Amino acid sequence: MEFMGYLRPDGQVGIRNYVLILPSVVCANRVAEQIAEAVPGAVALPHPAGCAQVGADFEQTKRTLVGFGTNPNVGAVLVVGLGCEGLQPDELVAAIKPSGKWVEGIVIQEEGGTPATVRRGTQIAIEMSSELSQMKREPFPLSELILATECGGSDSTSGLAANPALGVASDLLVEAGGTVILSETTELMGAEHVLAKRGCDAATGKELVDIVNKMEEDILRMGVDLRGSQPSPGNIAGGLTTIEEKSLGCIYKAGTTPINEVLAFAQRPSKKGLVVMDTPGYDIPSVTGMIAGGAQIVVFTTGRGTPTGAPIAPVIKVTGNPETWEKMRENLDINAGVILQGKATKEDVGKEILAEVIKVANGKQTRAEILGHREFAIWRVGPTV
Repeated sequence: MEFMGYLRPDGQVGIRNYVLILPSVVCANRVAEQIAEAVPGAVALPHPAGCAQVGADFEQTKRTLVGFGTNPNVGAVLVVGLGCEGLQPDELVAAIKPSGKWVEGIVIQEEGGTPATVRRGTQIAIEMSSELSQMKREPFPLSELILATECGGSDSTSGLAANPALGVASDLLVEAGGTVILSETTELMGAEHVLAKRGCDAATGKELVDIVNKMEEDILRMGVDLRGSQPSPGNIAGGLTTIEEKSLGCIYKAGTTPINEVLAFAQRPSKKGLVVMDTPGYDIPSVTGMIAGGAQIVVFTTGRGTPTGAPIAPVIKVTGNPETWEKMRENLDINAGVILQGKATKEDVGKEILAEVIKVANGKQTRAEILGHREFAIWRVGPTV
């Protein structure tokens, strides 16, 4: 099986062809947004970070922004800085440049303020968009795809229908040589022993248990014990009562193949097959981390229903709840509720999900893309100073 994508200079393959307008700091957000609004094919990445961060928190922000700039769905990058921020724009330009794509930086304080920077940035983005518009899609094997998997607004149907069906699709993509990322470390609690047995070796299994233990220890230091509790009001209303129940349903997304690698947040996989990324259970930063790690496409299961998307990667929404399918059809792409209704098997829906992944990779717009959902959040791991 193949899909039609865009070959990048570093050998990666994109399924979208964006000009990314990347603010280095929150102070440059509005300028970046105005540039993107003026240029078809451009997308801005507003965020609240980029200054007053230190240590691991600073490095994680930088790694995330560079990861978006080097994601294969981006064809060119314009970095917009203020000039006095902690994360300097030239640092981002230098880190993205080895990808071989067109990347430039402009600085508000040097250009002479907002209007002047918007004018200059728009000129550059127009040239970038013009060049990218000449690119043609080419055929590539599914082994070039990195699929991010996510579940949010979960209920009991997520673990019974949607996640098992996504697990089938995950196995099929891995069988084809592709890569699948499982994330949400908090939603591995209570199921980590099950996943650890699937590590490709003992060290990988231990790494997985270690990230779960660290997450739990960090939360305990804030005086909160997630074991035997944690689900949100929506989860509880949907029939989930403990983090363990939620986790045992969550991990079905990962199918049945061995876990080949455990990644830090926003780290790019070095191995094919199934990998695990250390992210929060909170949907938006979790998806952000996987896209920063190179995922070109996301499959997001939701029992209760959620409209969220992502800035540069299409998000396919799957629900296992027939009632949610009827209520939120304008936000959803696939109905896995037919499994609970006895109209299809998880294997049937899993094949449908993979077929949809290929269609979207070829250019089909997801509901989240059509509705303009571009939610983005960087996982903060330290204090603001």
